[in-house]
Amino acid sequence: MTRKERFEKFIAYFSAHQPNAETELFYDDPYQLLVAVILSAQCTDKRVNMTTPFLFKAFPTVQKLAKADFDEVFPLIKSISYPNNKTKHLIGMAQMLLNNFNGEVPSTIDELVRLPGVGRKTANVISSVVFNQPSMAVDTHVFRVSARIGLTLNAKNPLQAEQQLLKYIPEKFVSRAHHWLILHGRYVCVARNPKCGECPLTSFCKSAPKTAVSK
Repeated sequence: MTRKERFEKFIAYFSAHQPNAETELFYDDPYQLLVAVILSAQCTDKRVNMTTPFLFKAFPTVQKLAKADFDEVFPLIKSISYPNNKTKHLIGMAQMLLNNFNGEVPSTIDELVRLPGVGRKTANVISSVVFNQPSMAVDTHVFRVSARIGLTLNAKNPLQAEQQLLKYIPEKFVSRAHHWLILHGRYVCVARNPKCGECPLTSFCKSAPKTAVSK
């Protein structure tokens, strides 16, 4: 099977079975999604969704968060991984949005990565989900699953994986493909003991036979 055929089968399956895949983070506006994605780094969406309602009640706007101090924000996110750094990032992010972007979440990757706590993955999520741009955010799930299936080959880092995926996935599918890979990695193609016996992609997954034998 050629690599192009593998991409075609991947897109065909998820287009038919999961056409409306979307983020599992809860949010009402771009500001809330940006906060949630910053908090989600090395943390589960479930934990973030348990935390953000209290944070958004206390700081419902960029303006409110920008005026907050560390001791006000930290207790609300202390159950999240790396709460010290993320508290500083959230306050700094809000202040930069006010000072440099008129309180609005910017739409370009170059502008987004200037914000504290925002790396390329987070910027791509915002660009894709909020602004419907063909941006491919590569987190640990996307990196792992795309390599296992055979969509990426010998990618050494997330940027290389991103570039390979964008090369083969048509623009109109990029945003959804990001979620397809994340959700598949979260619930089926898990890091340890992937559930190959119940995976619908084994007919074209490059690593399925080897994984099944190792089990």
